[in-house]
This record gives sequence, C-alpha cells and structure tokens, in this order.
Amino acid sequence: MSTLSRRKRRYHHGDLPAALLQTAGKILEKEGLEALTLRSLTRRTGVSRAAPYRHFPHREALLAALAAEGYAMLGRAQREAAAAGGLRAMGEAYVRFALRHPQRFRLMFGGQLAIAKHPALREVALKTFEGLSGALAARVGGAPGARDASIAAWALVHGLAQLLLGDRIAAAARQGRDEEQFIRDVLGTTRFAAGTAGQPAADAAQPA
Repeated sequence: MSTLSRRKRRYHHGDLPAALLQTAGKILEKEGLEALTLRSLTRRTGVSRAAPYRHFPHREALLAALAAEGYAMLGRAQREAAAAGGLRAMGEAYVRFALRHPQRFRLMFGGQLAIAKHPALREVALKTFEGLSGALAARVGGAPGARDASIAAWALVHGLAQLLLGDRIAAAARQGRDEEQFIRDVLGTTRFAAGTAGQPAADAAQPA
C-alpha cells in the first residue's frame, strides 16, 4: 500500500483533524504564518480540497485551533516545570516555549486572533494564565496586590521572551552565557513585592 493510501485510510478512521493540525504546525514554524493556508494544508496532507473545511470552515478557525493547541502545550510545560522547580522554573519554561515555538508564540500573542470570538481558544488561554497566577497566589495567599504581582511576573517572562525572539539583547549583556543560563540568571535576579503586611517585600513573590 502506498504512503498516500495509508494516510487516507488513517484519515477515514477519524484522525484527520489531528493530522491537519500537526501539518499546519510544521508549516507555521518552518515557513511562517503567511504560508499557512487551507489550500497549502490540503496539498501537504494529500487529502481532497474539501476535507479540511469539514473541521476548519475557514483559515481563522484553523489558526484559532493552532493557538489553542499552543496554549495547551505551554500549560503542560509550566505544570511540569512547577512540579520540578517551582515558580522560577515556570518562568523559564515560558521563555523556553517561546524560543522553541517562535511562530506559534507569535500567533498566540500577536493580536492576529480575536480570542473572544473563539470560545475553545479563550477557555484554554484563560486556564493557562490561571495556572500561572494560581501558582503565585499559592505562595502569597490572599495578600493585597497578589493578582498585580502575577501580572508583573507574566510581564517579565513575556517581555524577556519577546526580547530574545527579536534578538534585542546585546551579546555584551549576555557576558558569554548560553541562552539557558542567561534566562535562568535573569529570572533569578528579580522578585515582585505583593504588598503583604509584615512580610519582607523581597520575599513576597518570585517571578512566575
């Protein structure tokens, strides 16, 4: 049986949406957002032109599904990091995800999608952020400013990711450190005050 025949046979067993997303993700990362169309997707997967439209009626639906998948991937990475190394590890995982999946990260946060228009995307994006803010809240309890501290933590890791993606940090600032060590050192130097009475500001919260 030819490769194409086996592929089509698998699609008839119901895994076409997963196969389409997998192929779309590869196109996105290797060739960029502009190269990702439903037509290019049908050509790469070897299915009929009408097949993808049964699952993704238009290009924006496909992009929303890719973004939702990205948030789910980010959420898993952060949960695993939290279990292994706490809040700072979650921040490192966030930046690492952006650097490993730059085009997906830009799709998730670049403003091309109106998240409110896609309930499934909105739900998983909110869940991912709640995981980030919840981990911080567990450390500072019900302290005033805890939610603001979580936003500050998010701003730190997101901003660092964006600067690294845009190659905006000079080599002199890295001082010979590789990417992993630089991320670890930067996040290790910053703490956020959560405004807790009787608790030293430096110990109130760490970056997520």
